[in-house]
Amino acid sequence: MTKQSDERNYYVYIMTNYKNTVLYTGVTNNLKKRVYEHKLKLVDGFTKKYNVNKLIYYEIFNDINNAIAREKQIKSGSRKRKIDLINRLNKDWKDLYEEI
Repeated sequence: MTKQSDERNYYVYIMTNYKNTVLYTGVTNNLKKRVYEHKLKLVDGFTKKYNVNKLIYYEIFNDINNAIAREKQIKSGSRKRKIDLINRLNKDWKDLYEEI
């Protein structure tokens, strides 16, 4: 996972809560801003309700259609597949927010 600032990038990301019991997958064109919104609970819905505030995985795309397709692929997978995906790149499940 590399840091990039080009606004034409799109990000598929997975976030969790403090106890790593909930997984949320989303897509955005501004990862830093979107994660910030989740952390401060500025967005009503699932992430606010379940206190999802830790970025644990993301992928970068330069085409929105590819990003949306990947988001759907991840969302349709089992919890085990999501956990395996996260563990391959972030085995300690550390918050990646400061790296972006």
